[in-house]
Amino acid sequence: MRKKLSGIFAAMCTPLTDAGETIDDGRMREHIDYLIEAGVHGIVLNAGTGEFAYMRREEVQHINEVGGAHIAGRVPIISQPSAVGLSETIEKSKAAIDAGVDALMVLPPYLESPFDRGILFHYEQLANAVDASIVLYNIPDASGIEITPELYRRLIAIDNIEYIKDSAGDIAKQQKLIAIGGGVLSGADPIAPFALMGGAVGLIWGAVNIMPHEAVRLWDLVQKGDYKEAMELWALMAPTNLFLWGNSLDVEYLGGVKAATAMVGHDLGVSRRPQPPITGAGRVALQAALSSLPINKLDRSRLVHHEWEEERDWLVQMTKTGHLGGNTRRGFATGSLPEDRVPKEGGES
Repeated sequence: MRKKLSGIFAAMCTPLTDAGETIDDGRMREHIDYLIEAGVHGIVLNAGTGEFAYMRREEVQHINEVGGAHIAGRVPIISQPSAVGLSETIEKSKAAIDAGVDALMVLPPYLESPFDRGILFHYEQLANAVDASIVLYNIPDASGIEITPELYRRLIAIDNIEYIKDSAGDIAKQQKLIAIGGGVLSGADPIAPFALMGGAVGLIWGAVNIMPHEAVRLWDLVQKGDYKEAMELWALMAPTNLFLWGNSLDVEYLGGVKAATAMVGHDLGVSRRPQPPITGAGRVALQAALSSLPINKLDRSRLVHHEWEEERDWLVQMTKTGHLGGNTRRGFATGSLPEDRVPKEGGES
């Protein structure tokens, strides 16, 4: 029997070391335990927040295998096998299912779009080839393809297609998706509570890496109909979520989530190149936003994010890896840095 997808799903960061070039299996297992112990209802492996776009094909499957074995049925697992071509999408989907994944989150064919007719064919053939729930992935700003309410109505009629992750951030269109049926999992951070109040069956959310307890509490309050307390909680969560979704300080979502997660005590390493660490000004703004969280608030004594004197240093750090010569420490290259610029263990430099 297929597992129902409902509640808070953590779009899990992929822990990396070796200046972002190597998956850190140990920290992956630790982070999975932390999220499950915080009460999340499911985990998404190889999500956008998990740097799926930067992962080699064998790494995607490695994440499925390590994550699937460690989660071991404790919560439902969604994984992303998206590819431009149909055959590759099917191959990756079957491999993910073999690794213990419960559902597949799949983008429409991107870059060279086959238009609606081809998108329908793509999903229909995938649905016929696998025995698992399929979660359509609507993120038009990144993919260039929108799953419109009209297209969704046709797709949701296909067997095995049961959900959609809607990351477009348009609450009016999301309400149309909800009205059509199936299960809508909202993926737009700034509208999280409003999506739940409007009928979304859950959230697939990158910021859950930072604030899992708050996210689960928000879900619980909305389910009880205690909207007033839910919005009071959201007022404390919103600064971080709104900053990560868009800011003028050149802090990109992937790096921002990892930096914030480290700041609250769970260091998952750096992002994979060419994603840079966040800027100095961005760190200050993110620290201020995190200070309002009621549970996972920033505590300077727990700060493990390494700060550097100059933003330009990231290029030196990220290019001097074990693959190119030089040593690494906690995922930061240190072999070619002057001694007084090498980050100290256990805290800020």
